[in-house]
Amino acid sequence: MKKIAATAVIIGMAVSMAACGKSGDKGTFTVGFDQDFPPFGYVGDDGEFTGFDIEMATECAKRMGKEVALQPIDWDAKDMELESGTIDCIWNGFTMNGREDQYTWSDSYMDNTQVVIVKSDSGISSLADLSGKIVEVQKESSAQSALEDEDHAELLASFGDYLQVGEYNTAFMDLESGAVDAIAIDIGVANFQLEGKEADYTILDEVISSEQYAIGFLKGNEELRDEVQSTLMEMVDDGTFAEISEKYFGYDVCTLK
Repeated sequence: MKKIAATAVIIGMAVSMAACGKSGDKGTFTVGFDQDFPPFGYVGDDGEFTGFDIEMATECAKRMGKEVALQPIDWDAKDMELESGTIDCIWNGFTMNGREDQYTWSDSYMDNTQVVIVKSDSGISSLADLSGKIVEVQKESSAQSALEDEDHAELLASFGDYLQVGEYNTAFMDLESGAVDAIAIDIGVANFQLEGKEADYTILDEVISSEQYAIGFLKGNEELRDEVQSTLMEMVDDGTFAEISEKYFGYDVCTLK
């Protein structure tokens, strides 16, 4: 897990806020994202915002002839930010499943699986082994939605305790300290966080669910969605999508055809 200094976060936020134009400005593309969600969006060691979705959105804005404005948001308040016009879209490992009617969506660009991480010496090897254990998720995350789906009611009821936190960095610190027994999380985030720590932690083979990532726009904003979708397909066709994907995942995650 990357350890990010508080000063770096402050600097990154200051840079982003200074760059932000008003959402709806034809010359600006304001992207809402969670800055604590690597590898999709996070603060790099240089204090700048970076990540897979950040690079994709930045390149997309450039091709559309717009200035990108990277706007970190409280994930709990993402709908309010979009509805108030503070941001033009939510582009940050955003699961469309179960939210199909709440936003105007781009086509799905990436499959995403919800998994569980435990300490390797925990003795937990299946979802059934989570019975009586303390399980943590990020509030308003895809993992929370998956666990609270009626299909997983029995699994959720089996937990000894079920906790929600604001950031995954906090969840990993809780797991490391032994405050929780497991974290439910997106597979892409899990692999990134566990880079170099495979001996200490295990991703259970049994998954919670499989979902799709897409870009969410305000309901009814087909014009901007279509412009972004068309530009995204250009990036697929010329290999830019695959290039950025390889940088963060080691392979091409693209599901667009």
